[in-house]
Amino acid sequence: MRISLEGTLKVLDAMAKALPVTMALAVSVLAISLLIAVAMALCEYFEVKGTLRFIKVYTSFFRGTPLVAQLFFFYFGLPNIFPALINMTGFSSAIITMSLNNSAYIKEAIRGALLSVDKGQLEAGRSVGYTEKQVITLIVFPQAARVAIPALANSFIDIIKGSSLAFTVGVIEITAAAQLYSASTLRFFEGYCGLIAMYWFLIVILENILKIAEKRMNRSFE
Repeated sequence: MRISLEGTLKVLDAMAKALPVTMALAVSVLAISLLIAVAMALCEYFEVKGTLRFIKVYTSFFRGTPLVAQLFFFYFGLPNIFPALINMTGFSSAIITMSLNNSAYIKEAIRGALLSVDKGQLEAGRSVGYTEKQVITLIVFPQAARVAIPALANSFIDIIKGSSLAFTVGVIEITAAAQLYSASTLRFFEGYCGLIAMYWFLIVILENILKIAEKRMNRSFE
């Protein structure tokens, strides 16, 4: 079978139509993961009693089991115990599961960034009358954000690549679009070649955008 340029263009068109789903999934997962990760990192940073053991188990579970197994568990397994979850869409389930998974990784990056802030600055802030909230928002977060940005950029790229597993719970993102095209036309080379090219092109663009954003942020601290 010859390679068809028309077939390649068709699969790229099918994936382009599914690209908004991939990006909506990735952005939603990053936002939710970040909120969960920041909350856990702050609890560890300030050693909030009653949360440390839970965070340890949470991190161990989501880092120690495959994402695809977690997707199956939350989408196919939990509804058998909690019938209210039966009506949950694959897209919603993928967002929740991937957010929980990625927050366990992002938490470590944020925790490291928080630890990079000299605790002497916290004491100095308190000594001049800052509240705990002001210490966090005015002293800790601005400095920690600068350190965390590269790791968060890599996490976003990993989330986009990891979103390819969402097709396993029925989400029609770019991987599913390529697979459906390949299965219906039997042009697997064009389908998966287009898929790899799409991800590569997308990641290269994002890497350059994130590098520019990182440079601009670093300039603001100079």
